[in-house]
Amino acid sequence: QVQLVESGGGSVQPGGSLRLSCSASGQIFSFYWMGWYRQAPGKQREMVARIGEGNTIYGDSVKGRFTISRDYAKNTVSLQMNSLKPEDTAVYFCHYRAVADFWGQGTQVTVFA
Repeated sequence: QVQLVESGGGSVQPGGSLRLSCSASGQIFSFYWMGWYRQAPGKQREMVARIGEGNTIYGDSVKGRFTISRDYAKNTVSLQMNSLKPEDTAVYFCHYRAVADFWGQGTQVTVFA
């Protein structure tokens, strides 16, 4: 069974930075994607960034501001978020896509003026 545990959320002013981390346990394979999704109140969950075997994909709204990285030996994935905007406020979920989808419990990110 795969378990994902996020850390690093919090509150920050616009223009600030936060770093999210996700630690995965269980059967994790490097050829499956890991990544981050987010969900704001009243909105659908959206893909923020994902990474698999060195390939990365970013959502249009975060390109150039967020950077995803993955430590394949430690089974961790991180999201460096810079130049944060109020519209980045959401619950951020770690995700692992194997034969099934696995999700973390989520961590709150709030960007306020």
